[in-house]
Amino acid sequence: MSTLTDAPSSTPSPPPQQEVVGAFSTWLADGWTVTWRNLNKIKRSPDMLFFAVLQPIMFVLLFSQVYGGIIEIEGSDYTNFLMAGIFAQTVVFGSTFSGAAMAQDLKEGLIDRFRTLPMNPSAVLIGRTNSDLALNSISMVIMIATGFAVGWRFTNGFPSFLAGVGLLLLFSYAFSWVMTLLGMVVRTPETINNAAFMILFPLTFISNAFVPAASLPRPLEIFANWNPVSALVQSARDLFGNTPDGIVRDTFPIEHPIVTVFVGVAVILVVFVPLSIRQFARTSSR
Repeated sequence: MSTLTDAPSSTPSPPPQQEVVGAFSTWLADGWTVTWRNLNKIKRSPDMLFFAVLQPIMFVLLFSQVYGGIIEIEGSDYTNFLMAGIFAQTVVFGSTFSGAAMAQDLKEGLIDRFRTLPMNPSAVLIGRTNSDLALNSISMVIMIATGFAVGWRFTNGFPSFLAGVGLLLLFSYAFSWVMTLLGMVVRTPETINNAAFMILFPLTFISNAFVPAASLPRPLEIFANWNPVSALVQSARDLFGNTPDGIVRDTFPIEHPIVTVFVGVAVILVVFVPLSIRQFARTSSR
């Protein structure tokens, strides 16, 4: 008589859908943990937050009160014309925190410590850019209050105002990935500010942020009209109802600024998120 033996029992593997959901949940949890760590670091260093919000206040007061009396904008008050440019400049400059913090973490060996933990590697980058988005949101609130104090008003309705603020923060989040990659490429944390300003100064000052692009010399006017920051500023002005009547719209980015910003954000994320993740995998502590 043959002997029947029971086959060894095995735990059934979860269905693929469940594995995907579990991996996604773990990724979200890892990203939130690193985000919370970075936010706590800001809370423990109030001077970082203080100087982050002091700079936009200084720019608002400097341009509106010092230069506002001598810069004339046809069909608009200069303060109303200015504020969208200040908003855009501040959120773009705020993205440098991602690069500086990443370079500092690499120098201190914290990135190697993260690699030893059972976590998704991209969570470090997600947490870094998320915390900068939170910091930029705080700066936006301070700038809006300062703008109201110096006479700025939005005139296109509250929903359009919220849409303008959201578009500014969306662009700032995308640009944080550019600075994150730069923070992993430079050799020392001390280098990041100089390297970042070489990118940010032309983008913010050779634009329509502070004066109409048509008032610039022709080569600079062409650059300003195709500058993505100019499209961001023009989008904010349109949504806030602060666009002067005589504004020249002779290029696609200025004629369709909101579409241009969304396309620019998509291109930045598609290009720089994979590059940042790949660079993070190759970068070691310095």
